Amino acid sequence: MYKIIALDMDGTLLNSQKQMSARTIAAIHKARQQGIKVVLASGRPIEGMRQQLAELEINGKDDYVLYYNGSLVENLGTGEIVHQCITDGKAAKKIARIAKQLNVNVHAFSQIHGLITPKNSQYTEVEATINGIGITEMDFETLEDDHPIIKTMIIDEPSALDKAISALPPELFEEFTIVKSAPYFLEFLNPASNKGAGLAAVAKLLNVPAEQIISMGDAGNDIHMLQYAGLGIAMENAMDETKAVANAITASNDQDGVAIAIEKYALK
Repeated sequence: MYKIIALDMDGTLLNSQKQMSARTIAAIHKARQQGIKVVLASGRPIEGMRQQLAELEINGKDDYVLYYNGSLVENLGTGEIVHQCITDGKAAKKIARIAKQLNVNVHAFSQIHGLITPKNSQYTEVEATINGIGITEMDFETLEDDHPIIKTMIIDEPSALDKAISALPPELFEEFTIVKSAPYFLEFLNPASNKGAGLAAVAKLLNVPAEQIISMGDAGNDIHMLQYAGLGIAMENAMDETKAVANAITASNDQDGVAIAIEKYALK
């Protein structure tokens, strides 16, 4: 029997209108009524997840949420951060310099200033709108080396981003966990940080082995989580590399894929 279901949000739990369907909400409620813990795991900040957590009534002392791709894990009953693995200003400055050389845009999440960028752009606006947060424009060179940065992102048109990815210095892939969370978002995390590591922290707290966990996702930032879980499920709309590591494929996020998978694999 599965005891934890970990769900990515954008492209997985949420449909193309950024909503949860009635069937999906009902399936999650049924799973929780059977004692299964449902954990939302997103690249978003917590501000961009509160509406869905409230709708699903995930708020107890044994309820957890993964945000910033597992860089932070929070106990929703107490508000305690039970797992944190972030980067710093030195890293953000390095990535910003490379982004400038490659002629693509960059932003980052500071624990002090929130969403920061040297120059506002279309996809920083997308980030701010999705999550309901503000934007602070600032020169990254003014950041102290030890400034607490959760993650830094190169963001641009998909074709420009793909071109930049192919030109990234190879050593970056050793210095950071690098994941693509959308066609226009490339994320640079602490090398020990990813959704799989965040889910492992939750599993340890709840004393649940990986074999009793289902995880679902669609993008490159979900791969670690799908690989960690006993049953990793990719959406029909998932990236090819995400489907390649999955144990199963469910319907798309616009066709109740999460609900279908929960009904098939988790519900009694």
